[in-house]
Amino acid sequence: MIDWLEEKKLGARTVNYKLRDWLFSRQRYWGEPFPVIHTEDGPTLLPDEELPVLLPEVEQYQPTEDGEPPLARAARWVDLPEKNARRETNTMPQWAGSCWYYLRFLDPKNSKAAWDKDLEEYWMPVDLYVGGVEHAVLHLLYSRFWHHVLYDLGLVSTQEPFQRLVNQGMILGEDNQKMSKSRGNVVNPDDLIDDYGADTLRMYEMFMGPLEQVKPWNTKAAGGIYKFLNRAWHALIGEDGTPRSSIVDAVIPAEASALEKSLHRTIKKVGSDIEDMKFHTAIAALMSFLNVATDSKELDLSIAKRFVLLLAPFAPHLGEELWQLFGSDNTLAYEPWPEFDEALTKLDTVTIAVQVNGKLRDTIEVDAELDKEQLLALAKESEKVATYLEGKEIKREIVVPKRLVNFVVA
Repeated sequence: MIDWLEEKKLGARTVNYKLRDWLFSRQRYWGEPFPVIHTEDGPTLLPDEELPVLLPEVEQYQPTEDGEPPLARAARWVDLPEKNARRETNTMPQWAGSCWYYLRFLDPKNSKAAWDKDLEEYWMPVDLYVGGVEHAVLHLLYSRFWHHVLYDLGLVSTQEPFQRLVNQGMILGEDNQKMSKSRGNVVNPDDLIDDYGADTLRMYEMFMGPLEQVKPWNTKAAGGIYKFLNRAWHALIGEDGTPRSSIVDAVIPAEASALEKSLHRTIKKVGSDIEDMKFHTAIAALMSFLNVATDSKELDLSIAKRFVLLLAPFAPHLGEELWQLFGSDNTLAYEPWPEFDEALTKLDTVTIAVQVNGKLRDTIEVDAELDKEQLLALAKESEKVATYLEGKEIKREIVVPKRLVNFVVA
């Protein structure tokens, strides 16, 4: 676009830089001290052997009466008579550290360097960064700026710090307004945990809707998640606190049961949705499977345990308790994720809507693997549909696989 504008003499390229001071002008005690001392010859960086510079203890955390930063109160720390110098008393109010914290995570106990070069080359860049929209114009902007400087200095091996970014939406109050104490619409998560437990809170937040959307809080809807978790418990555990007698350790037959096939579809759906961070639809799939499972007179132990593994990322406390009740002494955190057989995820039959000129005239149950011609033939055989096709010329035949057939007639 810029090349075209210049070619047509309608504009010219330019580079604009706009960086704020990261609140450096708003001094406070808590923050990273600059490793700088001031001598008669001007400011000087401290040598490496005198790093890191640690904050001194002070009795007051307010600026001095004449407007100096809080660190100026620590006179014995500031004055360095042996160097005929004074320490810098301004700080970098935590923003400097937060701009590269992801690098320190790679090697948090290293006392010789900020991070080990080999570890940085192995782990970086960050695969996925999840943050609020407010991070996009603050932390993410400046962490990227710092990372580019570190790259230019040869201290990191990747030009960009993050490969993928997902901005989660804000949770509003029940009045659809941003939560704030002044509006009186703040929801205290501790209250919900007291009433329903931590698993309900965690799972409801994931079930509210797409991660990226702004969503209003609804405590009554959280109660629905609580009921689902209770249903899951009672479907697997009896009144005596042990697995139900209807849960049997059977051998799955070669021709897998309908419930086994339903589980394979659920494993595929939940796993895929977690990868795509579509947690609300993954939970919906678990709910659908539980409906099918509770209709069964018997439940295979293998199916029950795999369902628990699928449930655990969303309700970890309940998952761990169920796992132990099913006979394991170890946490399920190290269990492999359940595998699915692609062949078993296919539906044996599907319900097809049959339309004439866009209006629903019948629904038919058909083999899921039927081709287009077979599907059209079965749709035409429907008595309800045949009535609307009689004496008419079929102009078009529209087939949406496994969903609908529409005859356009005149």
